[in-house]
Amino acid sequence: MFSFLNPFSKSHSHFPFQLNDGGRDAAGFKGGAGDCVVRSIAIAAKLPYIQVYEDLRDANARYAERRNDRLAKRLNEKGSSPRNGNHRNVFHDYILSHGFEWVPTMKIGAGCQVHLRPDELPSGVLIVKVSKHLTAVIDGVIQDTYNPSRGGSRCVYGYYIKKN
Repeated sequence: MFSFLNPFSKSHSHFPFQLNDGGRDAAGFKGGAGDCVVRSIAIAAKLPYIQVYEDLRDANARYAERRNDRLAKRLNEKGSSPRNGNHRNVFHDYILSHGFEWVPTMKIGAGCQVHLRPDELPSGVLIVKVSKHLTAVIDGVIQDTYNPSRGGSRCVYGYYIKKN
């Protein structure tokens, strides 16, 4: 409340935020869903939401069909719908195939080095991986259904950046 009295409190730079569902509502989807992967890819790659949704549904189904690991078993039990969330094993190659490059920002045991704020991330078109969430950052503006930055303190695990 009185952070100005605390000499240890830090004031962070913040990304501006713009509400953007990536075309989810226009595609006819209603209610809540764990579709941050679909939304962030649709926004950053400038693709229709329904196209990304169907591509990831197909990718989830192929993964479940071809693999015999815990993720494949979970996909077989819950279904391949991207509404149920998406795993990096499935979406990583899909994002790379759309002209993005992965840049890791965290190493095991090193702690958080990069936060979701403008002075620690490059400009351009980014899909940023934070804990249990992906968000799009386009030219220095967070594009999502809520602001996931936690006031600039949210740790970034890595990001996909659009190659020119």
